[in-house]
Amino acid sequence: MDAVGESLHFVWKLLSTPIFELSGNKISVFSVVLAGGLLWSSFVLARAGEALVRRALEDRDIDPGVKASLERFSRYLIVVIGIWIALDSLGFNLSSLAAFGAVLGVGIGFGLQNITQNFMSGIIILIERPIKKGDMVEVKGVRGKVLDIQARSTLILTRDDVVIIVPNSQFISEQVVNDSFSGEKIRLNLSVGVAYGSDVELVKSTLVDVAYRNDKVLKSPHPKVLFEDFGDSALVFDLRVWVDDLWDRELVLSDLRFSIDKAFREKDIVIPFPQRDLHLVSSSVNFSDSPRL
Repeated sequence: MDAVGESLHFVWKLLSTPIFELSGNKISVFSVVLAGGLLWSSFVLARAGEALVRRALEDRDIDPGVKASLERFSRYLIVVIGIWIALDSLGFNLSSLAAFGAVLGVGIGFGLQNITQNFMSGIIILIERPIKKGDMVEVKGVRGKVLDIQARSTLILTRDDVVIIVPNSQFISEQVVNDSFSGEKIRLNLSVGVAYGSDVELVKSTLVDVAYRNDKVLKSPHPKVLFEDFGDSALVFDLRVWVDDLWDRELVLSDLRFSIDKAFREKDIVIPFPQRDLHLVSSSVNFSDSPRL
């Protein structure tokens, strides 16, 4: 027993012996292992806490974007608390943490500027919520549905079933188009030209009827038809409809075009192709008498 006790005492002495000193704090192998264990535990608890919040909000009538923000905030909060406890276990106080922060700030300024900028942008997105999970957005030519807002980047799913990773800073510094910001309803415009001499009232009623017969077009607000312009080769009309399926907007427009073409054929309404009239005017000028160069 004495041998075992001596061995344990030797191991403890070895683990507790300071191996270096940082800002007046003596760091041993045991303190490093303890801090690492606390950090690992905080990440495990953070995932468990995020799952717990997700289950607690699952059946509540809350916007999905708000749910995702609360889940992510709970995870970040537990991680921050875990980091604080781990640093405290190493003997760091507020003054030493301030000094460490100054050193870290220099490192961030040189090598981690973009990472920090994207992380802080992610926090701003979760607080201000200019975008949220499930929104249809467009930023710098990338259009699609927001799959997830992560710490450094946001995942965008395009209609081609391709996931694009967009840095969070772009949603703060660039112009962002969010079709879902004011709700899951959007107006679609479809321009169509008919031949000159067509019955414009018949064209209007036909377009409105086509819109009402489409299942994906909302009946309120009502579809509208505007006589938009006198074109070079056609009378231009603009059909305006509202839909609540932002993902299939292109499919809705395609279905409307098929239906319009069929309805126009049934009612002998002509969709003209671009054409030009050439007028030949005779001249009395005798070019044979003109001087030669």
